[in-house]
Amino acid sequence: MIYLDYAATTPVAREVADIMYQVLTEQFGNPSSQYRIGLEMKKQMELWRKTVADALDCDPGRLFFTSCGTEGDNWAITAALWHNRRLGRHIVTTAVEHSAVLEPCRWLERQGYELTVLSPDSQGNLTAEQVLEAVRPDTALVSVMLVNNELGNLYPIADIARGLAAKNPQTLLHTDAVQGFLKVPCSARNLGADFITLSAHKIGGPKGVGALYISPRVKLPKPLLAGGGQEGGLRSGTEATAQIAGFSKAVELRRDGLAEKLRHMELLKAYAVERLASIPDLKILSTGGAPHILPVSLEGWPSQNIVNDLGSQDIFISAGSACHRGKPSHVVAALGLPKKVAGGAVRLSFGPETTTAEIDACADALRVHHDTSMPML
Repeated sequence: MIYLDYAATTPVAREVADIMYQVLTEQFGNPSSQYRIGLEMKKQMELWRKTVADALDCDPGRLFFTSCGTEGDNWAITAALWHNRRLGRHIVTTAVEHSAVLEPCRWLERQGYELTVLSPDSQGNLTAEQVLEAVRPDTALVSVMLVNNELGNLYPIADIARGLAAKNPQTLLHTDAVQGFLKVPCSARNLGADFITLSAHKIGGPKGVGALYISPRVKLPKPLLAGGGQEGGLRSGTEATAQIAGFSKAVELRRDGLAEKLRHMELLKAYAVERLASIPDLKILSTGGAPHILPVSLEGWPSQNIVNDLGSQDIFISAGSACHRGKPSHVVAALGLPKKVAGGAVRLSFGPETTTAEIDACADALRVHHDTSMPML
């Protein structure tokens, strides 16, 4: 099997699975229980929280565990609008956000909020100036992702934060950092965002757990779930201790030799660009700023046919975000590309384990697909 879809999800390391099994079978106490194994688990929970918070460069007391990136995005949006409910009902976001941001924003628009959706250029680039121009006195929230999940473009969150502080300090800033955490510089202190969304399964952790950072600027944040008062009273419900343990272990493993891992992915991406350049009709859509994502198009050849053909050979790439479930990519559509280019778009994404031999095999398979099948777009 050749797996080149690390932006969709990542393999879980044995060490991660082992600690999860240990917590499930041996350290299974409820952190809310007031006896030894419960109190021990509560203490352990805070150590795991600190591991993740240290990697994000934030106060552990401002980091709250969630079930996934989608939950974190939805919570951030609703909490920001609640916080600024007296400021206004205007939201600024981009056309290339993950559906976990765009769909709740569109739902809010149907409830009477005003939504400004910014379009990137043909390579997916957006500037801080573009975002700030859209901000008005009644803008309650700006939501811009750190790294685009389909293009790999890195967006200027710190510049946007500084611009908002000067132009309209009350406007809150959210960034979906699911594809950026431990892949590009991602410090809560340096980014300056009020909300930062993370997800474990993009960095070798388990599915079903993520985190949301909420800055001290957001006083008395709106709770996501009412109940027993877990997660500082903001997200009630018994904590998913095994998943959180796995998240913490994945962070620990990813940070070990992180510079070398990122350099490896950067070199792989450069190698892939060079290797794929020899395929006729193949275009690189963006070289982005993230080391692990490379979008390309086999102009004229339908992307799903490409994915299916390579998949039959146990080479796994994607035609966009896994969350689209086969639907056309709104991210690629936002680039305004010609139909033949947009229709042939696929994404390769890499991890620390990816090898040049795997890139070679994928490139060879793409070349064979080009040479043996007819363009249909």
